[in-house]
Amino acid sequence: MSSNIVWHEASITKEERRTQNKHQSFILWFTGLSASGKSSVANAFARRLFDRGNQAFVLDGDNVRHGLNKDLGFDEAGRRENIRRIGEVSKLFVENGQIVLTAFISPYREDRQVVRALVEEGEFIEVYVRCSVETCEQRDPKGLYKKARNAEIPNFTGISAPYEEPENPEIILDTEHYSIEECVDQLTEILTSNGYI
Repeated sequence: MSSNIVWHEASITKEERRTQNKHQSFILWFTGLSASGKSSVANAFARRLFDRGNQAFVLDGDNVRHGLNKDLGFDEAGRRENIRRIGEVSKLFVENGQIVLTAFISPYREDRQVVRALVEEGEFIEVYVRCSVETCEQRDPKGLYKKARNAEIPNFTGISAPYEEPENPEIILDTEHYSIEECVDQLTEILTSNGYI
């Protein structure tokens, strides 16, 4: 880091933004296998939040790789840097008093912990979108599992690269047995009862 860089304090505090928005700001970090339903649940819940008047935004893995992270590969180093950058962006949303929903496979526990450490206690909520590899592979909306099985995609999480399940996630959504709408209802109930929204 250059010694010529100075941190500038914002003229509006996080607390002021939260007061204006009438809700807490935090990261809902959706993690799970490809095709587990991360993006579907995150976007459906973002709509629910928006309709309630909450300030929320979805950072989706594919979308971010079209721009901010288009220079990164899918090897371990590229995946780690992808999550590091998303963590920093997510922190900015939290500082802005918003709810940020991130939908990334984020296969490594250590990387998810790095993001958790960027924000204050209670501002990172790990949501494990649990679904078996078999069910994800049956869904396979992008045809990625088929390509991975044919060795057309190297380092594919759940097939040729590891996925480290969360050990103590704040929330588990079982998308193998519950619909997107049911998962959104579960999220709404949990976050409301805990005073987040």
